[in-house]
Amino acid sequence: MKKLLLPLLLFLLVETALPQQVFNSLELIKTIEVEGRQGVAVDSNYYYVSGSKAIFKYSKEGKLLLTNDNPFSSLTKEANHLGDIDYYNGKLYAGAEYFYDGSASNIQIVIYDAETLEFDSFFSWEPESGQQEVCAITVDPKNNLVWMADWIDGSYLYKYDLTNGTYIGKLHIYPVPEKQQGIKVYKNQILITADDGDAEYEESDHLYAVSILESESSSKVSLIKTFNDVKRQGEIEGLTIDGIENTLIVHFNRGMRVVNGMPIGFYPGYEKEIHELYIYKIVD
Repeated sequence: MKKLLLPLLLFLLVETALPQQVFNSLELIKTIEVEGRQGVAVDSNYYYVSGSKAIFKYSKEGKLLLTNDNPFSSLTKEANHLGDIDYYNGKLYAGAEYFYDGSASNIQIVIYDAETLEFDSFFSWEPESGQQEVCAITVDPKNNLVWMADWIDGSYLYKYDLTNGTYIGKLHIYPVPEKQQGIKVYKNQILITADDGDAEYEESDHLYAVSILESESSSKVSLIKTFNDVKRQGEIEGLTIDGIENTLIVHFNRGMRVVNGMPIGFYPGYEKEIHELYIYKIVD
């Protein structure tokens, strides 16, 4: 009996680090064209979309209501790029940085008022964490954390105290999703979108999940969805969950060729890049 006990305990420990079933199925119900090519957040009444250098507020019917086209004006460190965003308790949380040709500096967590889209406050990044870039951010109210992801090296998810911005630590994830773009806390897991399909060859991007149990220092990545239902393969970006409508919202771009995170021209048939929210009904 004792010989069986240790393997059983090890099996249970490994199993607890694996994401449980996230969705029974996802049903695409509509798409909404928007401004902004980076990320999406939601509250009970509105969608919020981040562009690289702007924030947009939309009705859930897709009407543009408000724009902040100067989101870096109150920052003390130079920034030119916002990634995926999240909403919590009347605020929008964004990862800001100075990004050029595949590298980043001046990483910071910036908080905006969701009603006005105006700057509220910011938290400083911890360089000793090893984080090289911030592609996305998500709030974890249950654990009083803010998580950040790294597009350059996605081996870790980085966590900060939600109240005061203190760096807490990092979670090793494996196998590493390539070119992570968005993250969202959902049911004790973090959902991750990855731009790991090559649009040149019409390869699909993917949605993954990792467990964020408090006792774990590492977590195995599970594939949740292959996005083979988009209008044209391009660049997946951020994501969010609408708890009111019970939907998954995923941001996609199409039409623009992007290399090392920088736009270099258009695909045949396109004269501009198109940004869309794909809205999926969650079937429990």
